[in-house]
Amino acid sequence: MNGVILDLDSIGPTDLDLTPLYELPVQWTVYPDCKASQVSERISSADIVLTNKTAIRAPEMVQAKNLKFISLFATGTDVIDLTGASKKNIVVSNAIGYGTASVVQHVWSLILALTTNLKEHSKASIDGRWSNSRFFCLLDSPVQELDGKVLGIIGAGELGLGVAKIAEAFGMKVIFAALPGRSHSNQDNRMPFGALLKEADILSLHCPLTAETAKLISADELGSMKESALLINTARGGLIDEKALKDALTNGVIAGAAVDVLSVEPPSDGNLLIDSDIPNLIVTPHVAWVARESRQRLVNQVAENIKGFLAGQPRNQVS
Repeated sequence: MNGVILDLDSIGPTDLDLTPLYELPVQWTVYPDCKASQVSERISSADIVLTNKTAIRAPEMVQAKNLKFISLFATGTDVIDLTGASKKNIVVSNAIGYGTASVVQHVWSLILALTTNLKEHSKASIDGRWSNSRFFCLLDSPVQELDGKVLGIIGAGELGLGVAKIAEAFGMKVIFAALPGRSHSNQDNRMPFGALLKEADILSLHCPLTAETAKLISADELGSMKESALLINTARGGLIDEKALKDALTNGVIAGAAVDVLSVEPPSDGNLLIDSDIPNLIVTPHVAWVARESRQRLVNQVAENIKGFLAGQPRNQVS
């Protein structure tokens, strides 16, 4: 079997053990990165292709006469034309659950940074405000306790449930959104989406980006939230109308936000939210999942996906 890895550098391989992949009965050709214009040539003779964010569309699949299996270094499948793969009988598998601990940890780092006003307090210790104060502590920036607050979660999968578990330790009330026209897991603490927006002190997004959830949080939704509310997004940038969020933060419609994802990544042409003038906004560069342990679990799981395919028993199959 000939295998191609299109964008290995995107998982930060230097501190990982790649033996689980390389000990498989596959002859690998490995690329650190891959442009869209290079995909067709690079997978033309491959039986197996691994990719993270390099898209593989139907035209490339047509050219890849030997292609039988695609495995993603990711949970999201939007970079693969699943319909095209199905038509060519190409099995596609993703990775699931590998980054839960890392993502949940990052979500709470963002929540805590906002509620403790961490950025502003750190600045105050450096720019002279603390040293010039008459008192032992600086009371210029408000701090909120989480105890008794309401955490609204959109998406009750593994990540949403993981975030909820930590919330309980802080003494928070957790509610999950019931999105209109959707079937949901059997959660007792469901609330209609519109009602949840009005109730939540903190809103955290953990749902996939689909045609139905694109710009799920826009001007109307932000306007329904409490002025004191905080918005957290570690899912996909397209879930939020970025202009609406910028306007809401600038005009005090909500109190703050933290996002680990943007609508276009990397934001090489800029982004509305990369603006130091926007008050109480934290932007991190899609790093919620990148703990070394998380990335190692990802490699191990992809290796297991390949083993399953070679044995005629595909794992995590999405097409």
